[in-house]
Amino acid sequence: MRAASSLKDTVFAQIPAKQKELKEIGTKYADKKLGDVTVSQTLGGGRDVKCMFWDTSLLDAQEGIRFRGYSIPELQKSLPAAQAGGEPMPEGLLWLLMTGELPTKEQAKSVTDELHSRSKLPSHVAQAISSFPKGMHPMTQLSAAVLMMQTDSKFAKAYQSGVNKTKYYETTYEDCMDLMARLPQVAALIYRNTYHGGKPGAQYNSSLDYSANFARMMGYNQPQFDEVMRLYLTIHSDHEGGNVSAHTTRLVGSALSDPYLSFSAAMCGLAGPLHGLANQEVLGWVLELNEEFKKQGKSVTHETIREFAWKTLKAGQVIPGYGHAVLRKTDPRYMAQREFCLKHMPNDHLFKIVSTIYEVVPDVLKEQGKTKNPWPNVDAHSGVLLTHYGMTEHNYYTVLFGVSRAIGVLSQLFWDRALGHPLERPKSVNVAWLKSYLESGKEI
Repeated sequence: MRAASSLKDTVFAQIPAKQKELKEIGTKYADKKLGDVTVSQTLGGGRDVKCMFWDTSLLDAQEGIRFRGYSIPELQKSLPAAQAGGEPMPEGLLWLLMTGELPTKEQAKSVTDELHSRSKLPSHVAQAISSFPKGMHPMTQLSAAVLMMQTDSKFAKAYQSGVNKTKYYETTYEDCMDLMARLPQVAALIYRNTYHGGKPGAQYNSSLDYSANFARMMGYNQPQFDEVMRLYLTIHSDHEGGNVSAHTTRLVGSALSDPYLSFSAAMCGLAGPLHGLANQEVLGWVLELNEEFKKQGKSVTHETIREFAWKTLKAGQVIPGYGHAVLRKTDPRYMAQREFCLKHMPNDHLFKIVSTIYEVVPDVLKEQGKTKNPWPNVDAHSGVLLTHYGMTEHNYYTVLFGVSRAIGVLSQLFWDRALGHPLERPKSVNVAWLKSYLESGKEI
């Protein structure tokens, strides 16, 4: 009697044929329409399918992100700053995303005060963070800590009490603002617990703005690092609705899951290597380059960077931080960070490497011919900025991204409930349906 195949053996044996079948469909019928959507879009992650309403920001392939119609350079000039000529405060951006209007300095200050007033953490959250295993990834800690704050959800309590659906937005606002107010403390606790043995940074200081207070709680006391945080939290906040963390917030929230549940799920998506985790991968690649050059006695030149870039590509790897799903030019968020470096740290060794990479890699990727957008995205620069000011814990960078992303996705989540957006439920198809429709024109 022949021994029965295991589940694993049986499933694995099916993979080559199924891969070939789907590839053949995608190649033969790439531009064939399924209603208003092509086969390549259906099989390619819904790329460029316009089926989501997202009002707080819009991404243009050539121009980059606009927040309520304003570009990043425009916001750097128009949003209130904590110091003359400094970077915009994320509190001002929150006002803009929520209202569609540029705030005055007084209005931005009122947001700072409101966030401070909502910042008290449930006691069990800090206790839980201190008990997390030291090796737990900071993003896992962040997602878990956000879930633990769900015990305070005002929306969940209102829903259970039978609140009218026309009033959902009221407690959604409360939850969104409470969550944004508490995130800096949660993120700082995770940082100190993971990298500093649980020894706290500075105490919460409501006399400081959102970014500076966050920096102090992490243990940073440099005014220029405060400016880095203001820039970082502003430019990473929103990137329209199709990216994983934004879409996840919208999707989970559409089930009337409260903002804590929705945002925790979003952070699980942000933790992925193809989304927010990319920023630490970029720095890892830059540091690997730097270490190899040191060992080999190489200088950072156009030619040596070009050689290292080709070495990476020929090894079947990608050059992290280059390319974007939508953008077809240099990411304006990259340029904002580059200009900060040119102003404040032009002689930093890692910045010089990143700057030379920027001058070389796009041409390498054009020559390779496999990348639609050979230009750098936001992830290609942020790690260098943070490293310069002493934050060398690469695994933590995506947590900073998460604190920032809350500003954008929670602003939109509030408006989802205010405008009564429905449960998100697209129609899916399988291979049998595709083959029947594409070969005979008939649905099954």
